[in-house]
Amino acid sequence: MQTNAPTTTMTRPALNHLQQLDGVRFIAVALVLFDHWMAGQIELPLGALGVTIFFVLSGFLITRILLSSKDKLKDNPNGGLKKYLKIFYIRRTIRIFPVYYLLLFVLYAVNEPPVRKTFGWLFFYATNLYMAYYHVWMGTVDHLWSLAVEEQFYLFFPLLLFVVPRRWVPLTATLMIVGAVAMRYFLFRARMPWFIGYVTMPACLDSFGLGTIMAFWWLYQRDRFVQVFQNSIWILVSILLFVTVVYMTKILPAIPDPRGWLGHHNVMSDVWERFAGSLIGFFLIGRAVLGFSGPMKWVLENPVSQYLGKISYGLYLYHNFVYNVYHTPPTHFTMRAWRRITDIVPFLNSSYFFQFSYFLALTLLIATLSWYLIEKPINNLKDRFTY
Repeated sequence: MQTNAPTTTMTRPALNHLQQLDGVRFIAVALVLFDHWMAGQIELPLGALGVTIFFVLSGFLITRILLSSKDKLKDNPNGGLKKYLKIFYIRRTIRIFPVYYLLLFVLYAVNEPPVRKTFGWLFFYATNLYMAYYHVWMGTVDHLWSLAVEEQFYLFFPLLLFVVPRRWVPLTATLMIVGAVAMRYFLFRARMPWFIGYVTMPACLDSFGLGTIMAFWWLYQRDRFVQVFQNSIWILVSILLFVTVVYMTKILPAIPDPRGWLGHHNVMSDVWERFAGSLIGFFLIGRAVLGFSGPMKWVLENPVSQYLGKISYGLYLYHNFVYNVYHTPPTHFTMRAWRRITDIVPFLNSSYFFQFSYFLALTLLIATLSWYLIEKPINNLKDRFTY
């Protein structure tokens, strides 16, 4: 039987680390890397799917933290808003900002062209706004649009959750979902460049909204959560829906982009693809919270998946500077190094597998150094600021 009352496992147990979610992070970042390094050879929106899964995961984790914090502070004589916001933003700052800004300053110092040109936009997490306003991509830093979306979401969502009564949270999340899909449809009908509906924060809120609903069920309607996510069949159904949307994208006529951007785009790709991908994230994450068994348990919990999920932020942050098929020129330092390696070992040019492995090894090395030298030591400071 469903109930709107909180479960007997209160705030702190509800925030326990969920091991298989690290494996989900690994899957999401792997989809992005595979897409950016294999585009042109495999034409599937795997990178977009990976980013969407990250958005759903963020919606779940952030909502779970914020609602639990709100419950803990509800008896505070001053309402608890100041502490609620202070601790949230301090912990987010510790986790996200140091390595991000270090990267920006290093790239500025080495004169990376898009960083020099758009440093102010990058500094204030407005990459996606720059893209939407000027109708352009940004080369080696264009992947930072998703981090901008996350930070912009963090600006309004904590306050929104604090002021909205608990019983209205599912309705609020539903409005986020409907509003995002409606916005993408409006932009599509207005013949705006397709990537405006791809990179702007309000157009991504269906992913965050589904994560919000999931967190609400986990905290206050645990029976419903178990009922919805205990059967893995819904993951397969959502994957089938996503495949259908991608297939329909290919067979329906393309709508020419007003700016002449290449790509086969129509209502399926521009409006429904993200929603279908969000459903995959919704059911995959929900099932992982309960805990997969069998082969999927091994996929998510083996040491490699766990480690790569742990350093997934660095993998995502750095991979675009190692290589991206869309913008990396032959003169890039990683490409020059590869040519020197293959001059010594020509056999490595016999298959793209070796070059892919080279990109992966470089990215893993940089992300690992970043984790142990920068991220992990700074991240430990979060223990000083508890909810």
